[in-house]
Amino acid sequence: MKRSTAKGLRYGQPIWLPRRDRRRAKYPKLIGAHQAEVVIVGGGVTGALIALKFATAGVRVALLEGETVGAGSTAASSALILPDPDQGIRSLNERYGGMAGRRIWQLSHEAVREFITTLRRHRISCGLVDRQVVHFAVDPDSAENLRLEYVQRKAAGFPCDWLTPESLLRLTGIAGAGAIRSKGSAQLNPYRACIGVLRAAASAGARIYERSPATRITPRGDRIRVSTSRGRIDAARVVVATGYATPRFRPLAGRFRMYRTYVLVTRRLTVCQRRKLGLGPLLVWDTERPYHYARWTSDHRLLLGGGDRPVRSGHRHAMFAAATRELWDDFHRLLPTLTNVPVEAAWEGLFALTPDSLPYIGPHRRYPHHLFALGYGGNGMTFASLAARLLLEYWTGELSGDERLFRFGRLR
Repeated sequence: MKRSTAKGLRYGQPIWLPRRDRRRAKYPKLIGAHQAEVVIVGGGVTGALIALKFATAGVRVALLEGETVGAGSTAASSALILPDPDQGIRSLNERYGGMAGRRIWQLSHEAVREFITTLRRHRISCGLVDRQVVHFAVDPDSAENLRLEYVQRKAAGFPCDWLTPESLLRLTGIAGAGAIRSKGSAQLNPYRACIGVLRAAASAGARIYERSPATRITPRGDRIRVSTSRGRIDAARVVVATGYATPRFRPLAGRFRMYRTYVLVTRRLTVCQRRKLGLGPLLVWDTERPYHYARWTSDHRLLLGGGDRPVRSGHRHAMFAAATRELWDDFHRLLPTLTNVPVEAAWEGLFALTPDSLPYIGPHRRYPHHLFALGYGGNGMTFASLAARLLLEYWTGELSGDERLFRFGRLR
């Protein structure tokens, strides 16, 4: 298994990432001294959406990517756009109260709709397809908890249906104890989405630089300087959109738990094989911890993901082999007809998780002139879209109050 060059953000070769992409725009290295209002550090889908949002609002923005844009954690994504946060509405209500829990869910749903609208408005070709989600429980105890979640979602105004074991089996081929079915999700090619959003941002005036890792970020009075090996940008603000606290922000590292997540992709399945498997055109995921999810690709391959594990020291390839083997075994128990279906691709990605599975979006008192968008958990693209809106509010000073739900310091 060939290791990626993306600084440990992924391992293996995701199916989204072409070995040589002749179609995408190539962006220059940063050379010399420049000025901007806002500098964004990070060229994945989060940085791309922030750049587009700021540039469209007329802000002079520059984006720095240390390697090539879209080729890190974004390329390792399983490309699910889910409006439901990792934490159910019951859990968030218990932690933050009913009004805050409901608002977090509303914001997540709104962010997905805005992201999908952005992709369609800019005619970004990324295989975007709307999908329903089936969130299922295997055993009766888990189904009872899921049923309580369903009741609270309905009470909060989020449309969904309850599936009996018979309905779950008919729709998915999975023998379980019950499930919630909901609309509003989607799937896509994450690399193509990121590249398309960056193209739109550049057209709106954003300057994009790749192969330009930030080596130093230095406050200078009421400004900030972001330096690379061959250049620098002086700006009013820097937005750190690297997904997790890099070594440069070591004091923040304790706020995150780092995990590796795994993805398997089968060969293309025939109509007969797909019918035998029983899984319809849905996104399915279970209530287990760590959870598992599955969906079809546009060319009729089955994508299986999950089995997240905390980052530990050890031989990377051996840990990868063990984790993907366990993931395959888990899915074989759920879908026994996978027997003799070969896996053609496998990879892992790195992500950061916070104690409440919600991102940190906004300023931090230790870092003047900084804004952060970190710790997206399993909803990277959803929270990327939300971060773009909230960070623009910080920039303009026209705060809606929603930013308080994702600020540093919310957890005591």
